[in-house]
Amino acid sequence: MYRAGASLADTDPGNTVMEMSPLVTALVLGSALLHASWNAIIKASRDVTLDTALVSAAAGLLSLPLIALAPMPARASWPYLATSVIIHVGYFSTLARAYRIGDLSHAYPLMRGIAPLLVALFGVALLDEHPSNGMWLGIVLISAGILSLGLLQRGRAQRNATLWALLNAAIIASYTLVDGVGARLSATPLGYGAWLFALQCLPFCALVIATRGPMAFDYARRNWPRGAGGGLCVITAYGAVLWAMTQAPVAAVAALRETSVIFAALLGTIFLQERFGRQRVIGACAVALGVIALRT
Repeated sequence: MYRAGASLADTDPGNTVMEMSPLVTALVLGSALLHASWNAIIKASRDVTLDTALVSAAAGLLSLPLIALAPMPARASWPYLATSVIIHVGYFSTLARAYRIGDLSHAYPLMRGIAPLLVALFGVALLDEHPSNGMWLGIVLISAGILSLGLLQRGRAQRNATLWALLNAAIIASYTLVDGVGARLSATPLGYGAWLFALQCLPFCALVIATRGPMAFDYARRNWPRGAGGGLCVITAYGAVLWAMTQAPVAAVAALRETSVIFAALLGTIFLQERFGRQRVIGACAVALGVIALRT
């Protein structure tokens, strides 16, 4: 296991087995479904910014019992926890912006498709992780399949939406790398995640309240059930990912998690009567092959 207080580069790889076990794979796939669900909740809302804040606040409140039950994260993980809280303010801000001016079917694949490649590339340099050839193939296939769902859309999004989505992708890669290290050093992924959810909502919600005023409280009062559902999806989905990143390479977990794009497409087809189409079939097949490759 990784030692709390030790850097990942200094950890003896001979003492740590990092693989995509069936349990890790199943949990990350479940996390992907939940992630697609709460993003669909936000995109379908009447006010994307307020619903983003509402979901974030609900996740923070729902995490409070976990703080009482889970051990305190090791001191070595605190700088990573604080850094992640700051990064998440940028994540929620750019997420809301991208969804306000762009389509879900365009912005979501771009945000989620580029991040795994960035995580894989920087993970080699920063985390001293060296995914196997099969994992590299899986990461590339999953990313290519996801990007095909976003880049090949015809006239579905404006240039500004694309830029905001790309910025969000870089932020996703940043907090994934930071939390990958923090969760391992914490010695308690549950405790690390609980504190992260409780703290990350405070600055973003304060920013929204400062700009939207009493309207934010009135909106929360009228729409709290949707926020609670989204918040539960958030803490369950990312909590599973935090644990998975202590058991398998961060790059592989990040890539597998982005199968959420396929779940989003399926949810749209089933509940919103959207066409799946040949392009989505090809992208889905690439992602499925990538998932298989991650297990080789």
